[in-house]
Amino acid sequence: MKVIALKTPGGLENISVSDIADPGAPGPGQIRVAIKASSLNFHDLLVANGGIPTEDGRILMSDGGGIVDAVGEDVTDFQVGDSVVSCFFPQWPAGTPMASVGNFANTPGDGIDGMAAEFVVRDQSAFTLAPKDWSHAQAATITTAGLTAWRALVVDGKVKPGDTILTLGTGGVSITVIQIAKILGAKVIVTSSSDEKLERAKKLGADHGVNYRTHTQWSKKVMELTEGKGADHIIELGGPGTLEQSIHSVRVGGHISLIGVLTGRSGEVPTALLMAKQARLQGLIVGSRRDQREYVTALEANQIQPVIDKTYPMEELAAAFEYQASGSHFGKICVEW
Repeated sequence: MKVIALKTPGGLENISVSDIADPGAPGPGQIRVAIKASSLNFHDLLVANGGIPTEDGRILMSDGGGIVDAVGEDVTDFQVGDSVVSCFFPQWPAGTPMASVGNFANTPGDGIDGMAAEFVVRDQSAFTLAPKDWSHAQAATITTAGLTAWRALVVDGKVKPGDTILTLGTGGVSITVIQIAKILGAKVIVTSSSDEKLERAKKLGADHGVNYRTHTQWSKKVMELTEGKGADHIIELGGPGTLEQSIHSVRVGGHISLIGVLTGRSGEVPTALLMAKQARLQGLIVGSRRDQREYVTALEANQIQPVIDKTYPMEELAAAFEYQASGSHFGKICVEW
């Protein structure tokens, strides 16, 4: 079968299509899935470009949407023909985070082989059902970006009607944040360096857009838009380069979900300001299998569908990563077999 694998030390030029042995039939408690699509995330890009070291020959991609091809004994959650989507942390069934999700040792496309394969055989806990009538590419957007947005707003943030949410950028997480926020009755402020992207975000339901190139101290604009109160919840994707302004932007007693490191992995945190704001700064990485199942239920109930910017053939994964790295996309980038 075909797979898309990465040679050490990484780099998009070291991504190649390979033929390897078929994984065979599933064992007890396992399912065999014909993977049809994946979606790109910043974490995948870091693995691919060598920013996160991995084993030589690692099969890439955390996200996978496909069809159950066979089931092993004692499988209760799936049957042949089901449309399914992979889990980022297959070892996390439910509840609060535990030690085993404090790293990526069991994450597909990083610590273990990923979803850029024609077939995978995994424990049934590594997948959930996909939303009914979604394409496989649409389903593949759930695993990382979609579930991250859901956990930040619903599981951890407990967003309620009338809350104001600030989300940074117009990538897959932020666009999903807009969609979820609107069904929760919340207001959304979104930032971007592109006025055209801000207008598109408003058409999706964002209430306000702030161009961070025009307003370099964008926290002042956020405070103006919230009449001096600040945002109730902030989806912080930039990391050290944006965190200070996010803290300036949050209301007293508000919540900041730190889910991205687009500007780097370390930096100074204005602790006195954070203390004065009495705000919660919570790091989070995706969510549990139960969270994912509940998210799928919400998607079906509210008829939300992901925004996909562009879809490439799986064999052109390197080109898809180049497009992702350019920052030109709005929403998700997908690849399909």
